[in-house]
Amino acid sequence: MRPHIVLFGDSITEQSFRYGGWGASLTDTYSRKADIVVRGYGGYNTRWALFLLHHIFPLGSTTPPVAATIFFGANDAALAGRTSERQYVPLEEYKENLRKIVRHLKECSPTMLIVLITPPPIDEEGRKEYATSLYGEKAMKLPERTNEVTGTYANGCVEVAKELGVASINLWSKMQETQGWQKKFLSDGLHLTPDGNGVVFEEVVRAFKGAWLSATEMPSDFPHHSEIDPQSPQTVFHQRCL
Repeated sequence: MRPHIVLFGDSITEQSFRYGGWGASLTDTYSRKADIVVRGYGGYNTRWALFLLHHIFPLGSTTPPVAATIFFGANDAALAGRTSERQYVPLEEYKENLRKIVRHLKECSPTMLIVLITPPPIDEEGRKEYATSLYGEKAMKLPERTNEVTGTYANGCVEVAKELGVASINLWSKMQETQGWQKKFLSDGLHLTPDGNGVVFEEVVRAFKGAWLSATEMPSDFPHHSEIDPQSPQTVFHQRCL
């Protein structure tokens, strides 16, 4: 049976199987090595994600995932008193929720590779332009997210990862290293362009390789066609599969 890698997060994870998405790219990279399982839920924050843990990562499973990415924070960091207030989760609660998620995954499997991913940066002007395109003059006058506040959540995510001894990807910082990141990486000030997806993909692959989950070093589930003797095909299957 192929091992499973679960991508758990909000809309940025849910959309990761779209054309050029980082989840789709992972599936291609780990073809015949591992199955990529997407569990992304648009609009969710860490508070709501806790209700899904036992469904997605059941305790006592005989085949727990070998790895999981945990990618929340963009909604938690919505500002109180603004248009996305219902998604807002205070910073300290966000950090505690991440701790609960990580502890649950470790209880599922002590050997599971866990990678926390911070929210991406926020292009506030891009968010305003997007809202105006949808609602015209009725669009929000004040931003429902800011890059500065989102940065504090990104830092909190990295802090929790260090505290619990798991890997992390500081996407908020990484993307801002590139000039013009606002339009290059973000389609609406928050969600990812193909280039933005590329950054996530590259960072996740780097994190996996830095641990023990390099696709090139993993065995394929069945023999390569070049290994099959057309006169005696059963031989290699008996050797490799039985």
